[in-house]
Amino acid sequence: MELEEVIKLSEELIENSLLAYLSTIDSDGFPITRALLNTRYRERYPEFSKFYDKLEDKYVIYFSTNTSSSKIDHIKENPKVSVYFCDTEDFKGVMFGGEAEIVEDMDIKRQFWLDTSIRYYPKGLEDPDYTILRFKPKDARFYYKLNQVEFKPGID
Repeated sequence: MELEEVIKLSEELIENSLLAYLSTIDSDGFPITRALLNTRYRERYPEFSKFYDKLEDKYVIYFSTNTSSSKIDHIKENPKVSVYFCDTEDFKGVMFGGEAEIVEDMDIKRQFWLDTSIRYYPKGLEDPDYTILRFKPKDARFYYKLNQVEFKPGID
């Protein structure tokens, strides 16, 4: 597969996947994977598109999560994570490896606040259990039709 096609298909996966699978490393050194809602999924979250369209790096991804979740402890201990997107019908996927960081910027937290967020964070936008993670990939592996192609996200 040509790199141009791989990049195009990878970007389509990011924009059209309801879920992203985030893997962190626990305190015993084992990977832990969980599904998170993909804030880059344009169909479900059109309100986030304007925010993402302004970013220079089209591979940076933000996730909302509970501060009390184990993934926060894992990321504080070791920020190296992977995020996987897949199309289960076509058996196509892309795995990004990189680092996650906890976002303290209230403007960014506000960007990802939805009216429905109150269900998970009853104290509102400033709920101490409301956290935003920023994921910046450093490498990628795309899988499709028995092909595996590695590339560096954001580098043309």
